[in-house]
Amino acid sequence: MSTRLKKGDKVVVTTGKDKGATGRVLLVDTERDRALVEGVNLVKRHQSAQKFGEAAIIEKEAPIHLSNLMMEDPKDGGPTRVRSGVDKDGKKVRIAAKSGVVIPD
Repeated sequence: MSTRLKKGDKVVVTTGKDKGATGRVLLVDTERDRALVEGVNLVKRHQSAQKFGEAAIIEKEAPIHLSNLMMEDPKDGGPTRVRSGVDKDGKKVRIAAKSGVVIPD
């Protein structure tokens, strides 16, 4: 699956328990087609006192499949598909299909 998402992009979750949530992409794993999104798909991890010095329950983000994410439209904040195009200078750019606005890198 080819990805048009990059680290730092604002995305909207389209399905699952966090449907409708938005966040920034922290990491994209192209090998497994997954992304880590800030504040989305939170899981609890129990850490032992023997390894870390203090026992605790930590809440952190888990990877989410790319098919469950869509780019946030820069114009209205809703989900949009991304297409590629060429600007005036001949440079390849990403364009929000919904509004036609160029997505900044």
